[in-house]
Amino acid sequence: MSTQDELLRIEGVRKTFPGVVALDSVDFDLRGGEVHVLLGENGAGKSTLIKMLSGAYRPDSGRIFAQGREVRIHSAQDAERLKIATIYQEFNLVPDLTVAENIFLGRQPRRFGMIDRHRMEADAEVLLRRVGLHVSPKAKVRELGIARLQMVEIAKALSLDARVLIMDEPTAVLTSEEVEKLFRIVRQLREEGVGIIFITHHLEEIAALGDRVTVLRDGRSIDQVPASTPEEELVRLMVGRSIEQQYPRERPKAGEPLLAVRGLTRNGIFHDVSFDVRAGEVVGLAGLVGAGRTEVARAVFGADPYDAGTVDVRGERLAKYDVTAAMGAGIGLVPEDRKAQGLVLDASVQENLGLVTLRSASRSGLVDLKGQRTAAARIAEQLGVRMAGLGQHVRTLSGGNQQKVVIGKWLLADTRVLILDEPTRGIDVGAKVEIYQLINELTASGHAVLMISSDLPEVLGMSDRVLVMAQGRIAGELPAHEATQDAVMALAVSTAPTATPVTTPATTPAVNEEESPRGH
Repeated sequence: MSTQDELLRIEGVRKTFPGVVALDSVDFDLRGGEVHVLLGENGAGKSTLIKMLSGAYRPDSGRIFAQGREVRIHSAQDAERLKIATIYQEFNLVPDLTVAENIFLGRQPRRFGMIDRHRMEADAEVLLRRVGLHVSPKAKVRELGIARLQMVEIAKALSLDARVLIMDEPTAVLTSEEVEKLFRIVRQLREEGVGIIFITHHLEEIAALGDRVTVLRDGRSIDQVPASTPEEELVRLMVGRSIEQQYPRERPKAGEPLLAVRGLTRNGIFHDVSFDVRAGEVVGLAGLVGAGRTEVARAVFGADPYDAGTVDVRGERLAKYDVTAAMGAGIGLVPEDRKAQGLVLDASVQENLGLVTLRSASRSGLVDLKGQRTAAARIAEQLGVRMAGLGQHVRTLSGGNQQKVVIGKWLLADTRVLILDEPTRGIDVGAKVEIYQLINELTASGHAVLMISSDLPEVLGMSDRVLVMAQGRIAGELPAHEATQDAVMALAVSTAPTATPVTTPATTPAVNEEESPRGH
């Protein structure tokens, strides 16, 4: 490869933090007019690398070249001068400013010393058309959905005349239609000679969009391979071992119902929802976005009110809208937004693991810190949390390890019914399997799991029964050996859901492991 078409090259870059080697002798290069996928498990070093290229971190050693010239990127301004733009998972936009103001923030065109709004909005209109976004430049950013916010970020990058565009998990929260629209824009930018660094956990996206793949593992660049490399080989490179079974569900014999929901109704949100979850069982809750799955889970947990119906745990009726009562009865909730709702990000691993048991570990107003630390160490070791120590801030952990901490706090509280809402969202394939193994361990020890997931293969692969919601109702129930993608989707899009009898141990057929589809 000639340096003529090389936009970026990294040689032997190393970056350390206290107690952690984040990057170790990493090599990487990017050409104009290509999509170069950066692949690796959470904690592999991807985020550190892109923060280095965007000016947030400085390397301890190694060299960075831009268009054949060695450069130092010590600030966002340095990256901007080098025409490097980064679109993070958490968008860097100001909600109360307009689309045009966000695109040109800090670089507004001026006339006679004043901001030239007419020109700014006209220039923004051109950029918005280029990315296929039909919104007014005068619209407030807070009025836009996730997909449109992403297009605004891309328009902002184009306003910088970026030659290198870094996209960090851009499809994580998009629908399939929105993903295809994004892919069209990425392909268009590639045709225009832009070099794109694309980070994703969705392996199927790599062959559809990528040209080359660099795999990071434990802070090192392991290999560089074509985007056509089979998924099984990419997984092996990522985790250092082959994953023979993507959904390693073990199916212990189900016991008595631990959770019984009857006629649960919240006017305008969900209606007449009834189901059981038994000891040793994973019940999947599937459905389209807006079907009411999360709302039902929050009502069962006592976080949201409901108008009618009952929730029983081990035969005991729970009070409505009472999280403390639900926790006391043995229900735990791992929310879909772990950062905002499941963790205290600036607290330590130990403090987060002890959140649920803080009250019970206190005597006369004093917390048994030694006991809390011992229990936290035991759970962290049991779950395999990768960390520098119990005192490490949860914010600095990878997504997979953050999720283990969220689950771990409920294990410390001896939770019997665990509700998992999107348990593997934003987690790489290796960490997903670790979460699945943890689910197996929970059910093998007699816990009950209610799992909400928008990842249909995950629902099919890990559930013993699948409940499908549509328009706020249970549209149907499928045992594992009957649950297929087509069957679930047929129920999910049904316009007139019908009431489904509540399953009891006597009416549920035994699952034959060989008959159960894995949903690959």
